[in-house]
Amino acid sequence: MSARRPRPVRKPVARTPVWVAPAAIVAGLAVLVAAFFLIRWYVTPLPPPPLSSGSNAAVVSSITGLPASEFDAVGQGTANNLIKPISGAALKGPNGKPEIFYYGAEFCPYCAAQRWPLVIALSRFGTFSGLQTTSSSSSDVFPNTPTLTFRNATYSSQYLDLRAVETTDRDRNPLQSPSASEQQLVDSYDPAGTIPFIDVANRYAISGAMYSPDTVGGMSWQAVADALKDPNSTQARAIIGSANLITAAICKATGDQPGTVCGGTTIQDLEKKLG
Repeated sequence: MSARRPRPVRKPVARTPVWVAPAAIVAGLAVLVAAFFLIRWYVTPLPPPPLSSGSNAAVVSSITGLPASEFDAVGQGTANNLIKPISGAALKGPNGKPEIFYYGAEFCPYCAAQRWPLVIALSRFGTFSGLQTTSSSSSDVFPNTPTLTFRNATYSSQYLDLRAVETTDRDRNPLQSPSASEQQLVDSYDPAGTIPFIDVANRYAISGAMYSPDTVGGMSWQAVADALKDPNSTQARAIIGSANLITAAICKATGDQPGTVCGGTTIQDLEKKLG
């Protein structure tokens, strides 16, 4: 008889408790979530500190007093031409002048971006009082975009009337409401409900911002105003370029008045692009 061969000894198999894998997944997800909020905390720009009344006035004075040479140097710049021709009964203000209707909200970062060129363009035809600085919502895309608000502003011009509606503040609390006829303009020419919405005397309509809000992201109001003095800056090419397009649309509505604003080569060339 042959001797029995000894049975091989099996090494014990280490068994991982069934709860370890799910726990590792949960822990990994927790790390990712924590990293996301940490990055967001660092990346999200803080709202600019409040300005004194004197500093606020300095910002407004700076952006509404830009020389004609600045507008000519920029031309359309990098602005997107979102201005579309519309047809309807002429939109006129209480004094029979062509009316510019603005519909937006303070929380909205795209409204925040678009107010800069709108204020600049309108200032070529008249004067503002009561413009105030603010910033868009801290919890929306492009948080804390620095801007101005029409909430308490008044506008005086021999060529135009302005009607501005800021529907909510930056925390989405109700502010102002459009009239029934103004709401009809929004429903007719902005059916998608995009804000900001601008109607230029029922000749042209603009829905959305003509440049990205992150162009001024993380900047103070004064820093934006200073950047606009340099026609080669990213901010000037976007904001002043947008203002020039808006100016061209307004000139079409006013019959190219005043000639000192509308008669130049830059605006005349842009008018041809609008149709």
